[in-house]
Amino acid sequence: MNERVRKILEYNRVFVENELYSKYATSKFPDRKIAILSCMDTRMTELLPAALGLKNGDVKLIKNAGAQISHPYGSVIFSLLVAIYELGVDTVLVIGHDDCGGRLLDGAKIVEKMRAKGITQEALDEAERNHRNPVEWLTGFGDVCCAVEKTVGIIQKHPLIHKGVEVYGFVMNPETGSMRPVKYV
Repeated sequence: MNERVRKILEYNRVFVENELYSKYATSKFPDRKIAILSCMDTRMTELLPAALGLKNGDVKLIKNAGAQISHPYGSVIFSLLVAIYELGVDTVLVIGHDDCGGRLLDGAKIVEKMRAKGITQEALDEAERNHRNPVEWLTGFGDVCCAVEKTVGIIQKHPLIHKGVEVYGFVMNPETGSMRPVKYV
């Protein structure tokens, strides 16, 4: 185990021993009946909840690279379906952010880095057979507003999400937390 993980586990031990968890107690049901799909960018970890006035227990927070839905029956939609039908969510916010690294990803360079770490052509071929071409899949999405608009559209039109669920798209400034709505049809 590396030193970074050891430090995390040591902190966790102290956290539990001192019952520091007690101030985070809540139920599994989101108090505000909102699910948020946002980017995993480290600048957003504490900024997003702080900028929106959220506390533990207020919302279901789903994070991934670029706040994207890469498959209409993948883990993001699964999480939203559970949030909606099991946990009472009636509103979904898709929150992208300015200066997102996902915009400019070069899929070919990522695949080359994979190869340099020992990923075989057979593994890449398997990924393509089971999902899609890795270079295309790992290529950036370009304009963040268009990406948020696309994600909102996927959720709004999904056949398993009822029409009573409200879906909104926003882009956040990762320095100030300022949010602006994304225009969509």
